[in-house]
Amino acid sequence: MNRELAELSMALPRVTALLKPGGRLAVISFHSLEDRIAKRFIAWASQPFGGDPRLARLPLRTAALPDSPLAMIGRAQKPSAAEITRNPRARSAVLRVAERTDSPLPADWPRGFEAQAP
Repeated sequence: MNRELAELSMALPRVTALLKPGGRLAVISFHSLEDRIAKRFIAWASQPFGGDPRLARLPLRTAALPDSPLAMIGRAQKPSAAEITRNPRARSAVLRVAERTDSPLPADWPRGFEAQAP
């Protein structure tokens, strides 16, 4: 095994750190394990507390929490029937997109997500 899943888990936070506000992260996965990593990362980075579970437990108002570094853009996109007819290999593809917000990344970014990685 070439550690593709571990590489993906490490690459997503690093790529997010390189994005300027308004930049978009698009991940196309062809395997359910890859898609699970992308889905969890985008959901984690889209939380209002920046994915830090310690902040989620504090008695703070949502407005007082730091903004999320990413915002999900729509739902996961799968190929249409016409696309699959033209390109049968596309049947397993899933596209997920998130946009970088103006919120600064936490100093210990990506603490928390690395522990979830496979």
